[in-house]
Amino acid sequence: MPTVSMTVNGKKVSGEVEGRTLLVQFLRENLRLTGTHVGCDTSQCGACVVHLNGDSVKSCTMLAAQADGAEVTTIEGLADGETLHPMQEAFREHHGLQCGFCTPGMVMSAVDLVKKNPKASEAEIREWLEGNICRCTGYHNIVKAIQHAQTTMSA
Repeated sequence: MPTVSMTVNGKKVSGEVEGRTLLVQFLRENLRLTGTHVGCDTSQCGACVVHLNGDSVKSCTMLAAQADGAEVTTIEGLADGETLHPMQEAFREHHGLQCGFCTPGMVMSAVDLVKKNPKASEAEIREWLEGNICRCTGYHNIVKAIQHAQTTMSA
C-alpha cells in the first residue's frame, strides 16, 4: 500500500492507504479527526469541507494520495487552544447552527470565503454557500454569522 504524508493542523502525519482511500476517510479513520463529516458521499452537501493548501475543498471528492505533501486544515485546527476561531465564535454567537452536522463544513467554507472576499455581500455569501447544505437553519443565521465574522476577521 502507498504511504501518504501531509501536514494536518500544523502537524506532520503519514500513513499507509489503499489507492482508493478518500481524504475524508484518511482524516476520520487514520487520524481520528472526526470533525470533518461525511454526509452525502456525492459531493453535494459540503459537510466534508477542509482546507487544502489554504483553499476549501470537499474531502470526499479527492483521494488521500492527492493530498500527499499538502497542508490540510480541518475544523479541529481552526481554534487556538481554548479560543475559538472568529468564524466559530460568530456561528456560536449568532446561532448559525442547530443540529451541528453541517457546521464544520459550513465554517470551513465561510473562512475561505472571508479570506478571498472579506467584504462579501449577502448575495455573494449565499452564492458561496450553494455547495453546503443545511437542513435545519434556513441559512439566515449562518449568513448573519458570516457577516459578523467578516468584521472581526479583517480587524
